[in-house]
Amino acid sequence: MYARRRRLYFVLMGACLTLFIAAWAVVRLWSVPVAVGMCVVAMVIPPLAAVVANRRGPDDRWWDDPSGDEVSDRWWDELDGRRRW
Repeated sequence: MYARRRRLYFVLMGACLTLFIAAWAVVRLWSVPVAVGMCVVAMVIPPLAAVVANRRGPDDRWWDDPSGDEVSDRWWDELDGRRRW
């Protein structure tokens, strides 16, 4: 899961850089408004990439791991409606 999220993050960030560089190196020679539009699209990609990279998957269960404190673990299990046998 982690490798796939990391790969997708780098693909998105690579697309962002490609859009930005292409906009001002090539596209601006023909159309400045299109270059600005490409930069606006490139501006939206980094927050999306961060959300994708930090998304928890179904296998990421770190919040359910026991803390080691028996009293605290029993209390949280009771709140979550789980029982430890």
